[in-house]
This record gives sequence, structure tokens and C-alpha cells, in this order.
Amino acid sequence: MAETTARRLVRRRLGAAAEFVRDETVGGAILLAAAVVALIWANLGGSYESVWSTELTLGVGSLSLTEDLRHWVNDGLMVLFFFVVALEVKRELVVGELADRRAAAVPVLGAFGGVALPAAIFLAVTLAFGDSGATDGWAIPAATDIAFAVGVLALLSRWVPPMLKLLLLTVAVVDDIVAIAIIAVFYSSGVSPAWIGAVAVGLATIVGMRVAGVRPIAAYVPIGIAIWVAMLESGVHATIAGVTVGLLTPARPVAGRPVIELLEDRIHPFTVGLVVPLFALANAGIAIDGDVLADAASSPIAWGIVAGLAVGKLAGIAGTMLLLVRLRIGRLPDTIRATHVWGMAAVAGIGFTVSLFITQLAYEDPAVVDAAKLGVFAGSITSAAIGAMILMRSGRVVPGSTTPPGGRER
Repeated sequence: MAETTARRLVRRRLGAAAEFVRDETVGGAILLAAAVVALIWANLGGSYESVWSTELTLGVGSLSLTEDLRHWVNDGLMVLFFFVVALEVKRELVVGELADRRAAAVPVLGAFGGVALPAAIFLAVTLAFGDSGATDGWAIPAATDIAFAVGVLALLSRWVPPMLKLLLLTVAVVDDIVAIAIIAVFYSSGVSPAWIGAVAVGLATIVGMRVAGVRPIAAYVPIGIAIWVAMLESGVHATIAGVTVGLLTPARPVAGRPVIELLEDRIHPFTVGLVVPLFALANAGIAIDGDVLADAASSPIAWGIVAGLAVGKLAGIAGTMLLLVRLRIGRLPDTIRATHVWGMAAVAGIGFTVSLFITQLAYEDPAVVDAAKLGVFAGSITSAAIGAMILMRSGRVVPGSTTPPGGRER
């Protein structure tokens, strides 16, 4: 009896902790703290790189994998992050905001503008002032960090209409779809047909199990792990395994169970509270000195990233959305004004997690990677500051009001 009571208490406390971590502001704060710790740690000596380059072997004999700790985080744990992203994408496409094409048209097309223009700006800067190899990171400023961006909106809640968060989430979901496709197509190399075949067999097995009515979620876990191993060996980036399995997850209830919601409730707090902060801890550290800052200040890559995030995202997203409204191709919610759209678009220029992820895929030279990381930091901070200033100038939101301050400006 005492053991049962203790277990209930533990479950209750774990549930409360998960709910706490699930809050956007808390998730963004944890991620920020991890990035700050990484920067401090990297500047305290050589232990940062020595720890993350330590090799770890999992498995036995020929059935083992050996990677350094950074790769275990980037290629292993981050699979769960992309799995949760894919679950969110699947839900939105089938039963969410993206299922209604007319309602989703403005933010969806705005997201494409927010991918294309930053990439174009980056290419323009690096082609004008860099060499051909500098252009490899063209997708770095095209990504939006959902955790940080939504966290900033949460901190500015008194100036942000509730519908603005929904618009940002829609933009970010489409952004994630495009980023996933970019990683799969442009940042995978040496693809092995045999291992791709093994991936296909694994995915077909999942489909077959669903058709056969296999309901326990645990039964799919070994197949998911096998797909991840095959994807890792195939040459396609391993995180795509999480995406493909997530997209195969049923969006509608199965035997009365909302599978996607159950998985998100169980895994999302883990990814927000541990996986993404660990990723930041493993990748955000830069030993900053005068030479590093000078290299970044003179780097076309760093400036291309800053311009892509701070200018490209702002103009690409807001410009596209407001043009669509002006052309009557779509409409904005009644509580959203043009000022809100500009502020949201600026906040979407926070490109931390996925931007750093693509940085690691695009470049190998440590000096170039450090310059790109500093560009991501500077561009993200600048975007957050611009977004906050715009939204704070838009006026406070009156609770319960359906009309934005200042009327219905478009």
C-alpha cells in the first residue's frame, strides 16, 4: 500500500515537472541557460572539446556503434526532437490549422517567403565577399527556432494577441517541414542503396503493423530503432528517421486513443527539458578571443547569417503575408494588425537550434563553424530585439478584447 502511494506521488510529481517544462517560457529559458553554460564552459579551458569528442561505443562486437558524445547527441538524441516535430507537423496537416487551406494560406506561404529570402540574402553576401565553399551554409538562416521564438512571444504576452502565437506556430511548422526536406536532400551524402532499402523495409513493417491492428506503442519502438540504425548507415542524416516514423504515426485516434497526443505528452517534455538543452550544450560552445571575434567580424558567412535572420526572415515572412492580404488571396484574424505581423516575423528570425544543427552539417573547418555560430547568435539576438521593440510599440492587448488596439489596421 505504501509502495503504491509512493508510486502515485512520484507519477504526480513527474507529471507536474513535465507540465512545467512544457511551458514555452520555461523551455526557452532552459535552452538559453544551456547555451550560456556552453559558452562559459568553452572559455574555461580545453575540457569542453575534450569531453564532447570522447568516444562512446554502444552495442557488442559487430553489432556496435562508436561515435563521440557530440555525434550521439546530434545523430541520436536529436532524432527524438525531430520525431516530435514530425508529430506536430502530421497533426497540423491532418486535423489542425494546416488542414484548412484557406485559413493556412497566409502563414504557410509566409513561411516559404521566410525560407527563400534569408537563403537568397546569405547567397548574395557570400558570393559577393566569399569563396564558393562559403555558400554551403545557405540554409542556416532559413530556420526558425520554435522554442525560443514562442518563448519570446510568451514573455511579451501583454502586447501579443493570442492568435499571433498560432500564426507563429503555423509559420514555424511549415519552416520545419522545409528544413527537414533541406537536410534530407542537400545535407546527406554517400547514400547507400542497400541501407535505404533496409529503411524502406522498416517503414513498410510499421505500415503493415498498423494495418494488422497492432496497437501497443511499445511494439513499434524496436522497429523505430532499427530504422534509425539503417538511416545512420545509409548516408541520409539519421534525424530523418525520426521524421519518417513521426509522419507515419496516425493523427486520428486509434481505438479511442489519441496516439499523437499521447506521444507528444510523453516525449515533448523530455526533448524540451533535456534533448534540446543537451544539443545546445554540445554545440553552442565557442572559445571566444580577439582572433575569433575578428574572424567572425570579417567573415561573409557570419554576416550572411546575420542579414538572413534579421532582415530576410522579417521581410520574407511579413512581406509575403501582407502582400497576400493586400491581393485578397488570404486574410488575417481580426485581432491581428500589420504591426503584429512585422513583430512576429522578426521574432521568427531566432534561428538557434536548427541553424546550429545545419551549421554542423554544412562546414567542417572549426574556424568557419565558430564564425557561423557567432553569426547565428548575433542574428538571433538582433531578431529577438527587433521583434520585441515592434510588438511593444503595437500597444497592450486588452484581455477578452476581439479588436486590436487602434482599430483594424491592416
